[in-house]
Amino acid sequence: MKSFVEREQLLRSERSYNQTEQMLIQQGGYISPDAYLWEDVLLSVVLKKPVLLKGPTGSGKTKLAQSVSEYFKQPMQSVNCSVDLDAESLLGFKTIILKNGETVIEFVEGPVVQAMKKGHILYIDEINMARPETLPILHSVLDHRRVLTNPFTGEVIFAHEDFTVISAINEGYVGTSPMNEALKNRFVSFSVPYLSGEELKKVVMNEFPAISSQLVETILNIGDDLKKQVMSGLLSDDAASVRSLLDATGLAEHIPVKRAIQYAIAEKLDDKIERRLVMELVSTWVK
Repeated sequence: MKSFVEREQLLRSERSYNQTEQMLIQQGGYISPDAYLWEDVLLSVVLKKPVLLKGPTGSGKTKLAQSVSEYFKQPMQSVNCSVDLDAESLLGFKTIILKNGETVIEFVEGPVVQAMKKGHILYIDEINMARPETLPILHSVLDHRRVLTNPFTGEVIFAHEDFTVISAINEGYVGTSPMNEALKNRFVSFSVPYLSGEELKKVVMNEFPAISSQLVETILNIGDDLKKQVMSGLLSDDAASVRSLLDATGLAEHIPVKRAIQYAIAEKLDDKIERRLVMELVSTWVK
């Protein structure tokens, strides 16, 4: 894992977007949709600013966080938020164990505590799925104090110099709620749009190096049409997910494109009309 000073030096040496992009392609990582997003996220991490990634499902938020982890050679602890998330899920829990023939109570550290102590990245996925009353425990972790008093043990934990927080949200989805202003104000926020055009083509080619050029063009045309329908409000965001499009591409190397799109995209949509629209769009590109 690179130290804070090493991370600063690394970022300075990679200020060229093209150099950074090429490195990520070789590692199979995130490809930025513009010339600034990737570098600005890296800069925020080096400056110890908690990062909030906003974007539709499948836009690459998790891939971006994983790429930051790979870039700095910094392990990542993950928290997947839900209405069932509680303090124990974040911080850890007490358990009874047998030690040297005696029964003792031991505290098992959760992802937040481990990340703070070891200088790891703490990745909080779908942070707006958690109950609003659960997350204030992280306020002192996310602001300038970077400290936590563990309510289960009384231990005061000061964050390691390299400790980093990256969170992700899907705005407006069922089951989500607006972020508490006190929590939101502790982050710097980045919008992560869907990839398209040449960037998406690079992702597809990197993921499937043996794919035919004809299949690539077909998949990209379908993906572009789906994105347009999402932007016009006729399809839900899930229909334009890059993740789903890559799943469809993988299937399409072995089965007809229509069936691949049906299984990887259309059938995952809840609305019957939307499923039909997806397949109609596919039919304009393949018979």
